[in-house]
Amino acid sequence: MEQQTLPQRLQKSVCGSFHKTALLQKRVRELIRGAAPLIETREQNPIKIAFLEMERGLIELIPDEDSAPPPAL
Repeated sequence: MEQQTLPQRLQKSVCGSFHKTALLQKRVRELIRGAAPLIETREQNPIKIAFLEMERGLIELIPDEDSAPPPAL
């Protein structure tokens, strides 16, 4: 079986899901700001690290406490 590139794996996993995209973005920001990876890896790319964490089910999207809820219509 052919090895997929990171963009191919991301596309297959995310599949246009806003939730997963937001999850990856939030975790990448945390890693860039100095958060420790949740997996043992030599990988330095925060996008790859966040994706590996998501693949293993180690991260989940929790709303920020400082963000206001959306206005009611």
